[in-house]
Amino acid sequence: MENILSGFQAEIGSISSDIKILQEKSMDMGLKLKNRKAAESKLAKFVEDIIVPPRMIDIIVDGEVNEEYMRTLEILSKKLKFVQIDAMLKTSKALNDVQPELEKLRQKAVSKVFDFMVQKLNALRKPKTNVQILQQSILLKYKYVIQFLKEHGKDVHVDVRAAYIDTMNKVLSTKIRAYIQALEKLQLDIATSNDLIGVDTRSTSLFLRGREPLKNRSAVFALGERINILKEIDESALIPHIAEASSKRHPYEVLFRSLHKLLMDTAASEYLFCDEFFGEQSMFYEIFAGPFSVIEEHLNTILPNCFDAIGLMLMIRIIYQYRLIMSRKRIPCLDSYLDKVNISLWPRFKMVFDMHLNSLRNANVRTLWEDDVHPHYVMRRYAEFTASLIQLNVDYGDGQLELNLERLRMAVDDLLVKLAKLFQKPKLQTVFLINNCDMTIAVLKEAGPEGSKIQMHFEELLKSNTSIYVEELLMEHFSDLIKFVKIRASEDPSSGSSERPISVSEVEPIIKDFGSRWKAAIELMHNDVITSFSNFLCGMEILRAALTQLLLYYTRLSDCMKRIAGGSSLNKDLVSISSIMYEIRKYSRTF
Repeated sequence: MENILSGFQAEIGSISSDIKILQEKSMDMGLKLKNRKAAESKLAKFVEDIIVPPRMIDIIVDGEVNEEYMRTLEILSKKLKFVQIDAMLKTSKALNDVQPELEKLRQKAVSKVFDFMVQKLNALRKPKTNVQILQQSILLKYKYVIQFLKEHGKDVHVDVRAAYIDTMNKVLSTKIRAYIQALEKLQLDIATSNDLIGVDTRSTSLFLRGREPLKNRSAVFALGERINILKEIDESALIPHIAEASSKRHPYEVLFRSLHKLLMDTAASEYLFCDEFFGEQSMFYEIFAGPFSVIEEHLNTILPNCFDAIGLMLMIRIIYQYRLIMSRKRIPCLDSYLDKVNISLWPRFKMVFDMHLNSLRNANVRTLWEDDVHPHYVMRRYAEFTASLIQLNVDYGDGQLELNLERLRMAVDDLLVKLAKLFQKPKLQTVFLINNCDMTIAVLKEAGPEGSKIQMHFEELLKSNTSIYVEELLMEHFSDLIKFVKIRASEDPSSGSSERPISVSEVEPIIKDFGSRWKAAIELMHNDVITSFSNFLCGMEILRAALTQLLLYYTRLSDCMKRIAGGSSLNKDLVSISSIMYEIRKYSRTF
């Protein structure tokens, strides 16, 4: 039994040893299998990366450039990159066999896509081609072509890029030049060098007067509906042949907005296309060097002959608005160009503004003067011109413009006073000043609250001259009454301080004179006011002020009478305050 158990134990030991050997062999075989699978995977990938399928060769060599061709180019690009990455691969005999074929395919692909791109670029040059549609619907489909050339055909990529820049430069320059020429046929001349605030309209030559009907005279100094261009800032550009068919002509700022709207849309589209198609933004500036030059040449012709200050300010505001629009779109491609245009517009505006200013400072007063107290045409021009510029400064707060308007106001003040002094009667001088101040205030009010500073100046001037006129008007009809009230009525008869006490005989003629003709005198004052003042409402306000002042004078006279010894004897001749008040209300109701 013992021998049996010993033998059994020996057999178990032998089996255990065999199992251990088998386990080691199994692990060894598993490791070899894993290594072989890894090697097979790498080899398969290597073979896949370097192998050139016949189908790929057929497509690259004979296929049309289409979406399938693009996908094949991507595969070729991966193979070309693969053979360039690892230096160890260059020792492979398989690679040595395949590499010449890959190089031939690369050259063929580069050559073929270059021809394709040249063909597409030629299509851009065809007349009446919609460049943006061609770019968006066709060229962008083949943007991988540019990436392929950039990676595997650098010289050809440089040529394609240069060809595109040259093509688009010429195409866009030609289109913009043609557009400008078409717009020029629609231009309405607004102002000449003689259309200045202080220039006498009667001194213009027969030749200039002959042109007068062709010009929109009201637009020289008044903004009017021209401000609508700023509300239509983002409207589509004018289509010249449609606009020409309507036979309507436009002030230059309308054409300026249209040209820059077209430029802005074209530039934004081109900038984004360059970024997406070529992967670079800097080439935009090379493309647009031509179009910018065409527009600058046009502006250099237009601006030196532009004497329309309102039009120039509208153009400055248009450029400001377009800068905001481009900023909101986060497209900076026109920043430097718009700055350059803005810099050219401001000096021209300042020069034309100074021409208006100097026309007032150097005006021949005797030539301008008319024997008429109604608002002078120079003041109407000034008021309309100032109101227009104030309106164009709303939301901009341009301090330099406000300073210039103040200089203009001072110049017109001096001229207004000089014109007034040419009237022989002081009363007519005052009426002339009131009429002109009133008209100026009315025009400035239309510009809104922004004109308050200049408006306040003319309101103060109106107020002071109204007071002067009221006194002059009353002195004309009630001089004895006013002189007495001013000199004698303030004395106290009971104090005895006066050298000559006020007596009934001194007051009686004044009271009787007033009682006999006060209504007729008021009627004469009313007629005088009606004929003197252009603005009926202003005239009635002045008449009311005059009657109110008359009532105050008469009230003081009545009070004085009560203090005079024996003054009660004149009560029967006094006009009641209520009667005077009734007349004041009667004339107040007339408006």
